[in-house]
Amino acid sequence: MIEYSAQQRLNMNRLGLWLFLISESFLFAGILVARIVLLRNDDGFTRPELDQGLGLAITSILLLSSYFVNSAEVAIGRGDNRNFMWGLGAAIVMGFVFVGGVIYEWSIAHFAPGDHVEGGMFFFMTGMHALHVITGLAFLIIVFHNGRLGNYSKESHWGVEAAALYWHFVDVVWVFFYVALYLVGDVPEIIAH
Repeated sequence: MIEYSAQQRLNMNRLGLWLFLISESFLFAGILVARIVLLRNDDGFTRPELDQGLGLAITSILLLSSYFVNSAEVAIGRGDNRNFMWGLGAAIVMGFVFVGGVIYEWSIAHFAPGDHVEGGMFFFMTGMHALHVITGLAFLIIVFHNGRLGNYSKESHWGVEAAALYWHFVDVVWVFFYVALYLVGDVPEIIAH
C-alpha cells in the first residue's frame, strides 16, 4: 500500500475538486450555448419577461454571500473561529434567501415552462442553478456543523476551502446566467403582456 503525506493528500483533494469544477463548467457552458441557440431569431435574441428588480436583488444577495464565505475562510485561516462561524452563518442565510427568491420568481412568472422556449429555458437554467446552490448550501451546513464541533483549525481546514471554492464557482455561474436571462435580448411581443 502506498502511503501519502498529509500534503500529498491535500494536493490530490484539490486536484479532484478542480477537475470536478471543470466538468461542471462544461455542463453550464452547454446550457448557455443552448440558451443562445434556442433563443436566437432573425431580430436578435429573445428572453422571457422577468422581474428585473427581483433578478438584481437575488443576484446581489448571492454575490454578497460569496463575500461572507470568503471572510469565513480568511477567519479560519487566522484561527478566528468566532468570525468564521459568523461569516459562514450569514452566507447560509443568504443562500436560502436566494433559493427562496428563485422559487418566488417561478411563482410570479407570467408563463409556464411549456408555454414557449423562452420560458422553458428560464425554468431549466434557474432550476439547474438552484439545484447547485442547494448542493452548496448542504456543503456549507456540513462545514458549519463541523466548525461548531471544532474540527477546523488555522492549520487544517480543507473542508472550508473546498466548500468556499464550490460556492464561489456557483456564484460565478450565476453571473453568466443572470446576463443571459435578464439582460441579453428583447421580450417578444407574443410573450409580453
